[in-house]
Amino acid sequence: MQCAIVLACVVIFSLNAVAYAAQVNPAWRQEWEKTLETARKEGQVNVYISGYEAVLTDFEKEYPDIKLVAVTGRGNQLGQRLLSERHAEKYLADVVSAGANPNYQQFYPAKALDPIKPALILSEVTDQTKWYLKRHQYSDPEGQYVFNYVGSATYGAVNYNTKLVDVKEFKSYWDLLNPKWKGKIEARDIREAGPGAGNTRFFYYHPELGSPFIRKLFGGMDLTLFRDFRQGPDWLATGKFAICFFCDVDVLKQQGLPIDTFGPGVFKEGGGLVQQFGTLALVNRAPHPNAAKVFINWLLSRKGQIALQKRTSTGESPADSFRVDILKDDVPYVNRRLEGIKYLDTGKPEWVEMKPILDVVNEALKSPGKN
Repeated sequence: MQCAIVLACVVIFSLNAVAYAAQVNPAWRQEWEKTLETARKEGQVNVYISGYEAVLTDFEKEYPDIKLVAVTGRGNQLGQRLLSERHAEKYLADVVSAGANPNYQQFYPAKALDPIKPALILSEVTDQTKWYLKRHQYSDPEGQYVFNYVGSATYGAVNYNTKLVDVKEFKSYWDLLNPKWKGKIEARDIREAGPGAGNTRFFYYHPELGSPFIRKLFGGMDLTLFRDFRQGPDWLATGKFAICFFCDVDVLKQQGLPIDTFGPGVFKEGGGLVQQFGTLALVNRAPHPNAAKVFINWLLSRKGQIALQKRTSTGESPADSFRVDILKDDVPYVNRRLEGIKYLDTGKPEWVEMKPILDVVNEALKSPGKN
């Protein structure tokens, strides 16, 4: 009898010890420590990144024993480069942080990506209650390959010259298409990859705007298109145009020029959420797969996302992280998700494909008198 009691006590003690050990050193932590050890042996991570390069210095401070090699550029530039490298049998990239173009529109269909979901290790990253809508967001239909980590608020990315436009005149996006603004509107040509795609998706999929809004904007307002990223804001600042769609004006605004952006509370139809440069992908055949996991988990951690918001707060594309367990003080008011405003997330997998929208744009641009 005593032996049985002793044996039972031993079993209970062993089970408690195992449970305590699992609590102190859970499986995710063991995996993380092993990944980190192997990453340090690899010694390097090659990050192809667009837009959010400023955050890289924070990673280097956190992991000085992992050399970070950054390849930077616009999304279409990174897309061309990486795919050209792969065609030449050069597998150099580990991670890509950029917009849906190139991650979803180029690398995903080219089958150049590994699932990123299994690479998420840290409990603070995998805990979906810490993220917007209590779930991870992906651009791809499988919800495996292209992780969306930014959801910045936008109200069409419509900017105006403060000397020529009185914002109080506007209550709806349709007011932007008032005949009084005909010939006084410019827009970045969204047929080339870059800013404006997410906002055009917002217009297209909004039930109160849709293709009629896009058709009238591009086909009925004597719209002038530009492709030079600096030319459009310059034209707006000098008063050549009164309204600009898809301009990056933050820098010029900070310089005191008479330009501003239509923000929250102006348009009754609400706003959209855009990823900007905030999608993340794990490249397959990566030369440093463990170091890639370390970078991915760091970037998506609280520390990484706080650094992202801080580093981009005064730039042309301020980021509002999809993490909801961090303060948003660094995110400019106009880019911050706000209570009481309805948002359409333009990064939905079924909405990312631009072809149906561009078909409407191209049809509208065939109208007589287009610039």
